[in-house]
Amino acid sequence: MLGSWWQQVVRDLVGVERAERSFYVLILLLALVVALALVTLGRGIRSLKRRLTRFGSRFAPMPVARVGALVVTVFLIVLVVNGTINRGVLGAAERSGQAADQGTAEGIEQPWEPERSGSPSSLETWDTLGKQGRTFVAIGPTPEQIADVTGTDAPTPIRVYAGRDSAPTISGVADRVVAELERTGAFDRQMLAVVTTTGTGWVNNNVASAFEYVGGGDTAIAAMQYSFLPSPMAFLADRTTPQEAGRELFEAVYQAWSDRPEDARPQLYVFGESLGAYGGMAAFSSGQGLAARVDGALLVGPPNFAQPWKRITEERDPGSYERLPVIDGGRNIRFASDPADTDLPVTWEKGRILFWQHPTDPITWWSSDLLLSRPDWLREPLGPGVDPGMRWLPFVTFWQVTLDMVFATDVPSGYGHTYGSEAVSLWAEIIDPPSWSDEATERARHAMAGQ
Repeated sequence: MLGSWWQQVVRDLVGVERAERSFYVLILLLALVVALALVTLGRGIRSLKRRLTRFGSRFAPMPVARVGALVVTVFLIVLVVNGTINRGVLGAAERSGQAADQGTAEGIEQPWEPERSGSPSSLETWDTLGKQGRTFVAIGPTPEQIADVTGTDAPTPIRVYAGRDSAPTISGVADRVVAELERTGAFDRQMLAVVTTTGTGWVNNNVASAFEYVGGGDTAIAAMQYSFLPSPMAFLADRTTPQEAGRELFEAVYQAWSDRPEDARPQLYVFGESLGAYGGMAAFSSGQGLAARVDGALLVGPPNFAQPWKRITEERDPGSYERLPVIDGGRNIRFASDPADTDLPVTWEKGRILFWQHPTDPITWWSSDLLLSRPDWLREPLGPGVDPGMRWLPFVTFWQVTLDMVFATDVPSGYGHTYGSEAVSLWAEIIDPPSWSDEATERARHAMAGQ
């Protein structure tokens, strides 16, 4: 009953319709089934240990037999679990993801513009882009839509992409992205953004389109697919590949960008969301290292284990909050849950790095540390949208946040793990174009709402 009440409070805070009572009956039945399964499993493990103890007692003293039985039982459990996850669950998830990757989302058609990968002019065929890649290159604002927002003529934004099947290795896929950048003339644009995608190759179109609106269409965005695993699976079982992809893609693009004369290079930006933010940060050892190599970055909803995000957060200025850190007064690195949070008294210098994270995003705040220790974000004043009655309880809070991750994107923009058209305001702060205005921000957000 208490859990039901908590959920109703949270739904009211984020503007989601309350669940019907039948939903909680279903949850109760599901909890009962899970409890029975766990009890049965526990009894089975206990029975196995007893049998091993009896067997071992034939050859060794009882204390030794008990210890030996415990060691063997733990070993067998680890062996079975690892085998089940690696060959069973992960294998099935990858096969399922690979099959789904062959499809094309409803309403998505092959682009004909030479500025897009997958077009007839492209080095990357439409079929190799993957489902998310096909969606990415087929959508986005048109020159006419951008001109309506900015009041000036706009070129077609460049979007290049390479699917996982385009090359045998991650570095090979990254090289194909660079080849597409060269083909489309991306290095002659005013702005170039390197994106690390989520597990299946997804790019948040709100963030991408906002970049293109604020850049007046004189932009190029480079992205690639590195996996077929859905993000939740990659989040739990494969944290290496996103980092490899983030490093390989950025370094390949950075090398090609560096080879051009300084006065003939586009401004260089980085963005990524969730697992993409985690992977994208792998190319940089620190926040200052990131600020030194790019003109700006927008890193959205990073998971709690992401580095250097976690280290930056821990080294925040005294008196600032974990959920909204201030770093060196905000000279290069800033955090925001809302566009107004970027407003700090210190001048924001070149190399503007912005972490966009909601206080209600369980992806950002989940950590195994929640099992036994209270985090700073629950010691401080709670952020907007967080249940004012939320308290840390050993084990309980960990499972609350764990379950919240399942529904993290089933909430309106501005809450949980849903990041929307507020990206326009944030890109405007990062890029700081001289002719941009608050009115242009509103026009862009209105245009994005109609896409």
